[in-house]
Amino acid sequence: METISWNDFEKVDLRAGTILEVRDFPKARKPAYQIRVDFGDLGEKWSSAQITKHYTKEELIGRQIVGVINFPEKQIANFMSQFLVTGFADENGDIVLTTVEKPVPNGSKLI
Repeated sequence: METISWNDFEKVDLRAGTILEVRDFPKARKPAYQIRVDFGDLGEKWSSAQITKHYTKEELIGRQIVGVINFPEKQIANFMSQFLVTGFADENGDIVLTTVEKPVPNGSKLI
């Protein structure tokens, strides 16, 4: 693995946000949801997330997650993803969300 500098790390804008809305995403190649997240002063953003194995739509609402918000938008099928949802692959390769242990203001930067 390549070593990076602190300046490299600072380029990745990781922010906390609260999931406001979750929709099915039937046009995605792999099972996924479309999620709308409130990043506080940075606004509400949409993303596609392949998290259907571990989470129902209902249990995601109100959950605080961590997203990378400074990637360019990416088209996924007929949908524009505005940020990257972060998580870890479990033993089966299914994604477990990166979450916040205690509530923090939406838009808080990971430091």
